[in-house]
Formats: sequence, structure tokens, C-alpha cells
Amino acid sequence: MSKEDIGITVAKDDDFSEWYTQIVLKAKLADYAPVKGLIVLRPDGYSIWESIRNTFDKKFANNGIRNGFLPVLIPESLLGKEQKHFAGFNPEVFWVTHSGKNKVGDRLALRPTSETLAYTLYSKWIQSWRDLPLKINFWNTALRAEIKATKPFLRTSEFLWQEGHTVHATKEEAEKEVMKILEIYKKMVEEELAIPVTTGKKSEKEKFVGAVYTTTMEAIMPDGKALQMGTSHFLGQNFSKPFEVKFADKDNVEHFAWQTSWGVSWRLIGAMIMTHGDNQGLVLPPKVAPIQVVIVPIYKKEEDKSKVLSKVEEIKKNLEPDGIRVYVDDRSELSPGYKFNDWELKGVPIRMEIGPKDIEKQSVVIAKRYNQEKSSLNVTEIEKIPQMLDEIQENMLNAAREQSMKNTMNIVNYPEFTSKIESGGFFKAAWCGKVECEEKIKEETGADIRVIPFGSDNTSEKCVYCKEQSASIPIFARGY
Repeated sequence: MSKEDIGITVAKDDDFSEWYTQIVLKAKLADYAPVKGLIVLRPDGYSIWESIRNTFDKKFANNGIRNGFLPVLIPESLLGKEQKHFAGFNPEVFWVTHSGKNKVGDRLALRPTSETLAYTLYSKWIQSWRDLPLKINFWNTALRAEIKATKPFLRTSEFLWQEGHTVHATKEEAEKEVMKILEIYKKMVEEELAIPVTTGKKSEKEKFVGAVYTTTMEAIMPDGKALQMGTSHFLGQNFSKPFEVKFADKDNVEHFAWQTSWGVSWRLIGAMIMTHGDNQGLVLPPKVAPIQVVIVPIYKKEEDKSKVLSKVEEIKKNLEPDGIRVYVDDRSELSPGYKFNDWELKGVPIRMEIGPKDIEKQSVVIAKRYNQEKSSLNVTEIEKIPQMLDEIQENMLNAAREQSMKNTMNIVNYPEFTSKIESGGFFKAAWCGKVECEEKIKEETGADIRVIPFGSDNTSEKCVYCKEQSASIPIFARGY
């Protein structure tokens, strides 16, 4: 028996980091690549990413966004066009300096993000108001030198993501786009991955380099650390001016365009693992599960085999027209107990067990992964399975919301802040709006402003750090 076959050997509450890594590897979502900082997606892991991608593609298309493709290499001369933006990424950039034995001349960056490349092209594609709005999404990999503290899906040197880049004739239209995208992100993460998020703005200090402002969605993980789930940026004209993204209006007067950019990455998969997993392994929300129902036939006598397998095939055929992803585990060399543990580790939402006695009673045994509940279901009620999957999806989101609420605290003074930060969580605390206080809190506690929730403006409290009049009630936390 290989190490891969052994179940999770640490408890979630005892060693969260090791527990997480074991699930990624043993549930066969991903594995480590030969190059430090890189991972390989296995079929189940990629299937979850495809599900995320397909959902976004539908939502993007409904918003008039189309997909394109960008190359991974960016000339250094292009990156220098927006110095402030590129300076934020420079320490993380991988460089290509040679082609074979020959120097390439202008160094080529392996894409850390695509603003500079996309907007060089946009300046060619946009000439008049008729070309606007231009709304393109790119499914790419990005590369950033995360070598020291890597963790699968959460922090790797290469990662899968989508990055959208839109161009508009007016500031108002661009700002509406920023909020539309943030709402698309929120709905997808909550409705498909069953992870509750808080939306709002980043502080000036934490915003995307080159943006006028950054909107974000943040989630609190069960270990008390925050995870940024996605961002949508209003770029204003900060890129259109250096890259000359201009258009002629109906009166043939030339204007600089208004822009947005936005993205999520496969860290959504990491968040899903951490939020829902338990000591037995992965727990998958039904909407993104590669397999939603696994059927395990059980028989000891050879004469029972054909009868059981025939009933299993009948049930499978009844489920598939409803779009349910069904898999029959007919591996004869493995015991039913081994199979049960294997599918629990892989997080399949519903396990169905069928043996000779079940056939006699015209029933099947149903085991729900998320709460370990087992029950009998009459074979005439198989049509209830889609409803059951919907209920599991809803209950998983409700449980995650409950966990998030337990991990969210209102903090009224700084001693309380410093005493509780070690235990982790979302800390709602008044802030004066000054970067000096923000930096001091980060320096002294390791917590930063994760999000300033929409509607959290407040001038009636006192800043948790300096005791001056507050400007808002942001959420502070230590993060991944």
C-alpha cells in the first residue's frame, strides 16, 4: 500500500496546514511538480477548475464579455511604460534572457499580469466610440516567484486564473462594470462553492498598484486566516494615458478611455478545501463535484453479482438524464469498506450502496458526505436525488456562514485587538483612515485591512489605534 492510499493522518484542528496539504495530495487534486513552487493539476482538480470556468464563461457572456488569448512573454520595454504598476511586481518576475545560447536582447518577462501587454494591443484596436465598450476576458496562467512559502492552490509560482480587461467611453460606465464583476464573483463563490464572502474596497495602501481603487471579496478560513477570493479594479485613465488607449467621439474629438481589470485564480479551490473539508478528507459542494453520486455495488456471492450490477446500471441510467454526474465503483479487487473510505476522502457528495438485501427491499442506502448521514431510499424515489443535492449545497453554505459568523468579532479597543489576534478571525474595528495607523497595526500585530465593507463609513467611533475620529469600520485580519 502506497502513502497515497493512506487516509488523512492529522486532524483539521491540530495541524491545519498539514491537514490541508494531505487533502490536496491524497484526494488526488494536485501534486508537486519537479520545479519548486509549481504544482500539477490532476483530473479531479482540473475538473473543478473547469466547472468554475464554465460558470464564469456563462455569466461573462451574459454581460457582453468575450474570451481571448494572450502570450506568456512580455518585453521589458513594454513593462516600463507604467513604472509604478510594474514596480509592484518586479521582485516576483521571472525573466527569459536567452533563446538557446543567444541573448534575446530586450529581456522577456514571464507574465505576472497582463495589463501592459493587453493595453498595448488595445491602443491599436480602439480608434473611435464605435469600438467601445471593449470587454475581453483571458484564461491564462500567471507566473510570480513565490519560492519561499508555497502552498498548493494558495501560493504557487505559476497559477491558473482569469483576468478581464475592459475599456469604456465614460467613467460612470467603467465604475458600473467594476461593481457588476464583483457581484458576478460573489454569486459564483457563494452559490457554486458554498463559501460566504464579504465585499467592499481595499484601503489605499492595499489596492492594486496602478488602480484608482480596488474592490475585493474576502473570506475567513476555519483556521482564522483571511483569504482574498477575487478583486475588481477601477483603473480610471491610469493606463489609458501611458498606453494611449484613446477614442474619437461622435464629434471626432479624441479622449482617453476609462478602464477596469479584474480576476480570480485557482485559490478558489484552496478556499473550498479549507472551508468544507473534515478529518476524513475533502467535502465537495455538489455543483462543482466531478462525481456527484458514486454507486458502490455490494455482493459476496458470485451468483448475486449480475443481479446487483444490473440494478446499479438501471439506477445510473435513471439519474443521468437529470444531468447528475454518476460513477459506478465496480472494482472487484477492493472491499466495500475500502471503497467507502476512498470516496469519503475524495469528497463525493452522495454515496449510494446497493446489495442483494437492498434489492429485495426495493431500496438503496444513501450516505451524505457533508454530514455523514446515512438513510434508506426506496428505488421509486430515486428522482429525489437532484433535490437532495440541492439541499446539500444549501446546507453547506449555511454551515460555512455560521462558521464565518463565529470567526467575526467587533473590537472596541486596541488591547482587546492584540490579545485576540493570535486566535485569528475577522476583526471589525474603527479606523481613522490614516495609513500611519494601518501600518502600525500591521507592524505590531501582523493584521492588515482586508476589506472596507460597503456601507461601513462611520464617523461616530474612535480609531482603535490612535483614538481619533473614525472614518470607517474595516475588517482587519491576518491573511494567507
